[in-house]
Amino acid sequence: MTPVPLTVRHDPALGGRWTSLTGGGREWLWHRPEPARALVRPGDPFVDTGGLEECLPTVRGTPDHGDVWSRRWRSAGPATAAVDTPDFTLTRRITDHAGIVTADYRLTAAPGYRFIWAAHALLDLSGAARLDAPPGTRTRLYPDPEPPFTGPWPAPGGVPLDHLGPDDGTAVGAVLLDCPEVTVIDGDDRLRFTLECDGQPRSVALWRNLRGWPAHGPYRSIGVEPMLGGGFDITEDVPTAQVPAGGLLRWRLHVSASRDMPPRASR
Repeated sequence: MTPVPLTVRHDPALGGRWTSLTGGGREWLWHRPEPARALVRPGDPFVDTGGLEECLPTVRGTPDHGDVWSRRWRSAGPATAAVDTPDFTLTRRITDHAGIVTADYRLTAAPGYRFIWAAHALLDLSGAARLDAPPGTRTRLYPDPEPPFTGPWPAPGGVPLDHLGPDDGTAVGAVLLDCPEVTVIDGDDRLRFTLECDGQPRSVALWRNLRGWPAHGPYRSIGVEPMLGGGFDITEDVPTAQVPAGGLLRWRLHVSASRDMPPRASR
């Protein structure tokens, strides 16, 4: 595999959203046009336009997809932005080294503050793409309208989740528990997410919408979402992250890409 350098763009004015993640001539982030995204206010229902949204302190539940995607972020130094809410301040610094994108996060809040954070990345993938994670990883499946249950990756309860297409009219969410790293494989391309945070539960959420949602006007969207916590809703009986005694928690997300290059013909 040959490393492929990545570059990222983001929009502090619209919730700190990652608007582009490119490498080797490929755009990894999926998008859909939705003018209402520019008009949101804190507490509004989520408006899905793709990219990568920061979700904190929850994904589902209240506020819908958290309390930072709908707020304007402010500059906090070189390559650094921050967002303030009544309960916390989240600061993010995005850099790249040798083509690997790294996002460093700082959350300041009252000691003991419980939350779920997810890098809600919606990816532009072919119907042949798949998600590679350690076999047997405990996976919490959300088979709406049935209650969630836990089984081993890649097929909890007999539902194969690693294949990310083709479209079949279904939509399902899942969380791979205690899983700090996954790789998306799409043809010759690979995209890897690695999450670092000592002493906190690290997971990866999967939203596999193969034109099964919403009921009216369904579309395709694939979310691979590194997560602190172990569920979509902070009110669930799931692991959550917690701010330590000092009132500050740090974590780091690495995003890297590679490509299977064909061997050169011998002379």
